[in-house]
Amino acid sequence: MKRREFISLLGGMAALWPLAAQAQEPGRVRRIGVLMALADSDPQAQPRVAAFQRELQNSGWTVGGNVLIEYRWAGADADRVRTSAAELVASRPDVLVAHSSVSAEALARETRTIPIVFLMVSDPIGLGLAASLREPAGNVTGFTNFDPSMGAKWVEFLKELSPRLARVGLLFNPETAPGPGSTFIRAVETTARSLAIEPILAPVSRAREIEDVITTLSHSPNSGLIVLPDIFTTLHRELILTLAMRHALPAVYPFR
Repeated sequence: MKRREFISLLGGMAALWPLAAQAQEPGRVRRIGVLMALADSDPQAQPRVAAFQRELQNSGWTVGGNVLIEYRWAGADADRVRTSAAELVASRPDVLVAHSSVSAEALARETRTIPIVFLMVSDPIGLGLAASLREPAGNVTGFTNFDPSMGAKWVEFLKELSPRLARVGLLFNPETAPGPGSTFIRAVETTARSLAIEPILAPVSRAREIEDVITTLSHSPNSGLIVLPDIFTTLHRELILTLAMRHALPAVYPFR
C-alpha cells in the first residue's frame, strides 16, 4: 500500500469511533491510547500522527480539548511493546489504537473490554484477533492491509521477474510478524511448491542476521527474496534494500 493511501486509511479511522456521536458532549473528555510499533523519530511516524489527529479534528474531536491521546512508541522491540500495552490498558482509556500485528496482539492480551482498533495487520484471523473479516466479534476490530492470498501473488510475480527461480527466502521476524503455520506463510509456501520453487523460512531478529540471509541466498544460483509484512523488516527497510541491490538478488517487498 502506498504511504498516501495508508495515511488516508489511518486518518479515516477517526470516523469509526463509537464515541463520535458524543464528541460535543459538554465537559466530557475522552481518552485514546495509541501503541505505535515505530520509533517516534521514524520518517513515517509523524505524518501518520498528524493525519490521525487532523481527521479526529474533522470529526469534532479537539486534541487537548474533548479528547486526550496518549502515545507509546515501541519500535520493533517485542518486550517494549508488551510493557507499553500493559501501561496503556492500565491507564483505562476509552479506546485503544494498535499499529501493527505485534501491537494488536499485545493489547488484545491485556484487555477484553476496552475497544481496540488495529491497522497494518496482515492476518487478523490467523493471529486470533478476529473470528472472521465479516464479524470480528469481541472487543477488537480494524483494518487488514494484506489478504493472505497476496503472498501467492508475490511468488508468481517473483517467478516472472526471475524465470529460473528455484528457491525463495521468506524474510520475517517471528516475534513481530505471523510466523510458520500462519495463513499468510502457508499461502506463500503452497504457491512456491506448486511452481517447483523451494520456500525457505528465514526468521531474523537482528540486523546482522538480515545480512547473513541475503548474502547466503545470493550465493545460491536462481534464488530470490520475499520480505514479509512485518514491523521489524519495515524498520530495517534501508538495510534490506541496500543488500538486495548490492547482491543483485531478485526481491519482492510488501511496501513501496
